[in-house]
Amino acid sequence: MSHSVAGEPSSAGRRAAPLTTAVYSAAEWDLLTGLPGRVLVAAAAPGPGRTERGVMAGLAGLDAVAAGRASDSDLVRAVVATIYARHDGTSQPAERLTDLVDLLAACRAASRVLRRRADPADSAAYRQWVQSVAARVCRAVPGAGARRADPPASPADRRFLDRLGAALDLG
Repeated sequence: MSHSVAGEPSSAGRRAAPLTTAVYSAAEWDLLTGLPGRVLVAAAAPGPGRTERGVMAGLAGLDAVAAGRASDSDLVRAVVATIYARHDGTSQPAERLTDLVDLLAACRAASRVLRRRADPADSAAYRQWVQSVAARVCRAVPGAGARRADPPASPADRRFLDRLGAALDLG
């Protein structure tokens, strides 16, 4: 295998197959693969002071999840592959999906799992990717018209994103 100047494998040597999930228990893997969807739903949920969401927000969130396929992180690509491979219809009740307290607890739990089991670069990539899903939903322009470039989030959306970032141990 060829190596870069820094001694790391070249991008040509990067694994094409998803990262093995053997490092994670079934419950941990379910947490990591379910969290992006839960974040998308919570970010799209209406709430006091939050911008009304529409189809555009959901599509922005789905696009952000799919963008993980091109990540440099083996972990993020494996999570996305698992999300897309699921055909069993498993999901959690809708009331659990949008409960902010439960979501933030799940983010903290995922951060702990990643701290124990993941490569630090994969951990950071995963946590930033999950945060980007919420940010894309919160910044989606409602309605079917011209799309503005990165509109500002409402104060309530910024608080949501800040709390999510803190739970994901991003800053």
